[in-house]
Amino acid sequence: MVTKLKQYNPKASEIVNDWQVVDADGQVLGRLATKVATFLMGKHKPTYVPHMLTGDFVVVLNASKIKVTGLKAEQKIYKRYSQYPGTLKEIPYARMQERQPTRIIELAVKGMLPKNKLGRQMMTRLKIYAGAEHPHEAQILGSDRREQREAAAEAKAEAAGKAAPKKAKPSAKKASAPKAEAAAVATEVVEAAEAAPQKAKPTAKKTAAKKPAAKAAAAKKPAAKKATAAKKPAAKKPAAKKPAAKASSDSGEK
Repeated sequence: MVTKLKQYNPKASEIVNDWQVVDADGQVLGRLATKVATFLMGKHKPTYVPHMLTGDFVVVLNASKIKVTGLKAEQKIYKRYSQYPGTLKEIPYARMQERQPTRIIELAVKGMLPKNKLGRQMMTRLKIYAGAEHPHEAQILGSDRREQREAAAEAKAEAAGKAAPKKAKPSAKKASAPKAEAAAVATEVVEAAEAAPQKAKPTAKKTAAKKPAAKAAAAKKPAAKKATAAKKPAAKKPAAKKPAAKASSDSGEK
């Protein structure tokens, strides 16, 4: 037996985006990048879907204190090429860490995100800082207190639900009054409908009295026939000349 499971597809209003803080002090670059990418994609939540922004905002601190394993600090090279001849640029890891330490984490996380429009939107939610200071304290505090606000809202809803039935009784009585008025109006309409046919009978007689007038109009038709009948003999007058022609022929023979 095959059973079809309904796929989970949340609405945009149901998605909640929190703020995560990650300290890069003493952490390995690859392990840190996978953790940050997971937060950005939202795979740490049960509401994850691959076609929506279900992830969180991530703030990375102390990016200059990141570490790499093995000989990567000496051998790792960042390349940049604009596809014009002679424009290939190679930057060693040590120089990148001195000049742009935030760029190291940014490139590592970017390679672990989807290569499409959704992945570019995820990258805009990544905030990297070389030191321990950041301007997102208000957002982080609001994210931490979100559960408290939701619990308080649920408590208010429950209290309002318990108080609502007590006030609903007077409204039920008020609602019955319009129903009684509507029933009274309906009875009046029925009585008026019953009384209406009695008044309609005299009107029927009046319409019957008008029928002779229609017959009087029909009586005028014989007059039209008389006019047409009188014209027909006038059309036969040329036929009366035939006997005159015979008389002239007889006189010629004599």
